[in-house]
Amino acid sequence: MRIVQLANFYGAQSGGLRTAIDRWGAGYVSAGHEVVLVVPGQERDEEVLPSGVVRITVPAPRIPCSGGYRLASARRVADVLGYLRPDSIEVSDRLTLRGFGRWARRRDVHATMVSHERFDRLLGQVMPDAAARRLADRANADIARSFDTVVCTTGFAAAEFERVGAGNLVRAPLGVDLDVFDPRHLDPDLTTRWTGGTGTLIAHCGRLSVEKRVDRSITAVGRLHRKGVPAHLVVAGDGPMRGPLHSVARGLPVTFLGHLSDRHQVASLLASADISLAPGPHETFCLSALESLAAGTPVVGSRSSAVAGLVDDTCGALSENSGAGFADAIEQVLTLPQADREHAARARALQYRWPDSVARMLKVHGALMAG
Repeated sequence: MRIVQLANFYGAQSGGLRTAIDRWGAGYVSAGHEVVLVVPGQERDEEVLPSGVVRITVPAPRIPCSGGYRLASARRVADVLGYLRPDSIEVSDRLTLRGFGRWARRRDVHATMVSHERFDRLLGQVMPDAAARRLADRANADIARSFDTVVCTTGFAAAEFERVGAGNLVRAPLGVDLDVFDPRHLDPDLTTRWTGGTGTLIAHCGRLSVEKRVDRSITAVGRLHRKGVPAHLVVAGDGPMRGPLHSVARGLPVTFLGHLSDRHQVASLLASADISLAPGPHETFCLSALESLAAGTPVVGSRSSAVAGLVDDTCGALSENSGAGFADAIEQVLTLPQADREHAARARALQYRWPDSVARMLKVHGALMAG
């Protein structure tokens, strides 16, 4: 079977979306399928990735103030699809590539939309909640009608499609690399470098963009600092909010590492941290939180996001959406015996394996195609 994956907002510094697409694609190839990934880039290019996936890059302009993301037009993507002749397509863009559900239906090609975000939450940032919900419901109902399958990675992500009665909804949780993200990668030199070996090392890994609310992590550590709690925040990631966040953190025990392209560096940071923060209130999965758990590091996350489905009071804590709330939750986690909270975090992550996620997605593509 030839499976073609389509995505925008896929770049060198992308997080969970890129990881999910790459891991699924590699899994499809390992199962014996031909996989082509179509993404935006600076110029037309084609290469075979180490996974065996053929990645085709189509020319696309940069999105202003996005930190480097590009947006490929539907026309350019359609030109590529025209000669690829896929058996099944997997679309990871509900904004500009949503029309490919109907494109596929006209050609008797199976089409899957993967929901990586909550429309109602995104729209709610720029308009009243009631209006955002109405607009999101109309868009989601149209997507559900246009595509054969809608895939959501969590119940939180699925809620807006359940609200419009989507009968073709499938849950496919993401996975985590349990070898790379493992407690054994703890580096004592990192804790000594930033805490002197006696304080609390707190990590925040993610894109520096408005919706990730890195400012709440900084505010939380600032409150702990003023209370005399010896804590140091290390932020791994880059993005359009880098400048303003540096200003917010001035004078506080905060270190910005920038984007870490080597995931082993990220794994070492997470394994060495005492706590990892996930303050984004609209996360539909938050892969960095799962990677933290796999590294044996408890997570403090937003109660209003999908992290609420990953974390309980044995492996972290949930907080209201404020810096003060996160500071209190951090102190709550620190009262748990260290060995117990680390063991519970790893045990939780063991429930999320990439082979299981790939198998679920192959069922979406393969079983339905066979039918």
